[in-house]
Amino acid sequence: MRSRWSPPRPDVVLRLVVRTFSEVCLTAGTLIVLFTAYVLLWTGVKADRAMEGERDRLRDRWAAAAPAAAPSPGPSGTPAPPQRAAQPRPRPAGQAFAEMYVPRFGPDWSKPVLEGTDPGVLKKGLGHYAGTAGPGEDGNFAVAGHRRTYGDPFKDVPELRPGDEVIVRDATHRYTYTVRAAPLRTLPTEVAVVDPVPARSPFTAAGRYLTLTTCDPEWGHSHRLVVWAELTATGPAAPG
Repeated sequence: MRSRWSPPRPDVVLRLVVRTFSEVCLTAGTLIVLFTAYVLLWTGVKADRAMEGERDRLRDRWAAAAPAAAPSPGPSGTPAPPQRAAQPRPRPAGQAFAEMYVPRFGPDWSKPVLEGTDPGVLKKGLGHYAGTAGPGEDGNFAVAGHRRTYGDPFKDVPELRPGDEVIVRDATHRYTYTVRAAPLRTLPTEVAVVDPVPARSPFTAAGRYLTLTTCDPEWGHSHRLVVWAELTATGPAAPG
């Protein structure tokens, strides 16, 4: 005799639904933890390795290059104009060409500066806005960097204050820029902050400036933090 089928009891169905939901939540939570660990830790490890590699290759190129004469100080202690063309020379996208040091960020903080601001470039160091001035040149040397992830190079940008120094070195020269204003929060559409005379900056006439940009808030990108500095000293690049 064929047995009659009977539907499962409500309590059995409820237990099955709860167990399935719990397993889905556990799996989702595990994936979230793994993704967070990847963003916070592994991207930083990869970025640190990439930055070290770029810096080592850059220093090797400098060591292999013939030495050039360093500029002499200008009158009244002002930095002398660098011995180079007024317009920045074209560089291949992604090529490292300078190092940046910010004493405020710690004695061991140094990052390579690469040409361009594409996402792939910013994973390997700081990015130079194409078309802006080069280090020490007339105009605005504009540089971008991640605030979080990929090594957190500009994590401490909010700590910069007027009077802080930002030192940039290329193959032959060392340029000291002095911060002139506290970080300013802007919108991503305010691209004039990297103009030769940057909008909303303390500067009103042509000069030799540095602009640093990074995302704001710390884990978002709805705004930008911008810091402006002015060239105050120029000298020969020292080894190390």
